[in-house]
Amino acid sequence: MDDLAQAVEHNAAELLMRMGAAGGGTQRDDGEVRWTIGGSPIDYHNAVVAADLSKADHVIAESVELMKAHGVPGTWHVGPSMRPHNLAERLLAAGFTDDGREPAMAVEIAQVTAQTSPGLEIARVRTEQDLAVWVDTLGRGFGEGPTEAAWVGRIYRQQGFDDPWRHYLARLDGEPVGTATVFLTPGVAGLYFVMTVPEARRQGIGAAITQYAVRAAADVARYAVLESSAAGQPVYRRIGFREVGEIALYAFHW
Repeated sequence: MDDLAQAVEHNAAELLMRMGAAGGGTQRDDGEVRWTIGGSPIDYHNAVVAADLSKADHVIAESVELMKAHGVPGTWHVGPSMRPHNLAERLLAAGFTDDGREPAMAVEIAQVTAQTSPGLEIARVRTEQDLAVWVDTLGRGFGEGPTEAAWVGRIYRQQGFDDPWRHYLARLDGEPVGTATVFLTPGVAGLYFVMTVPEARRQGIGAAITQYAVRAAADVARYAVLESSAAGQPVYRRIGFREVGEIALYAFHW
């Protein structure tokens, strides 16, 4: 497997495990499977992030029972390193639904150049007040809206503002319009929660905050990685990211 594909998987797994633990989720990390379940109301964050299984059906059933015990939905994030290779059909047979694909993308940070835009200011979040604005902004256009944003904000308040976390807020003419988070693992900067509020889209804000956050991580990382939505792919390609793999999502709702 490509080292960069593995870097995307690893960075995302570490972020999800850390956020889930902070949310009070049940953690499992025994060499056979890694998961965090029960720490979030959001299916994406009750996550199975690694598997090397000989008895996959049994472990899939265990994950479902744990989701039910916690009263939450959940998701298997099936990356190229996960075994067995037929996990997808086993998950579907167990009642999971195919929740789509997220291209895994990476770029060498030295290849990324920052861009400026009139009236746009980007700054790192360093105070509770800044975080409150960041959370409110995220809730205006990301994922499951205010519910997800409030949970993310609660986790970030617990984690603080120092490495491995770096959060960024974009303001256009003084008004908050965009967000991003960088999560650091050795040599790698993972990009998450990149969002522009709907009324300010198509002005290059998402690209600008991504480039800013990536360049700011050059002091500690060689590569930037992310899992992209379909809408984000063209933006990230223009910045210099290339596809190195794919993460398939299988969700369980009951």
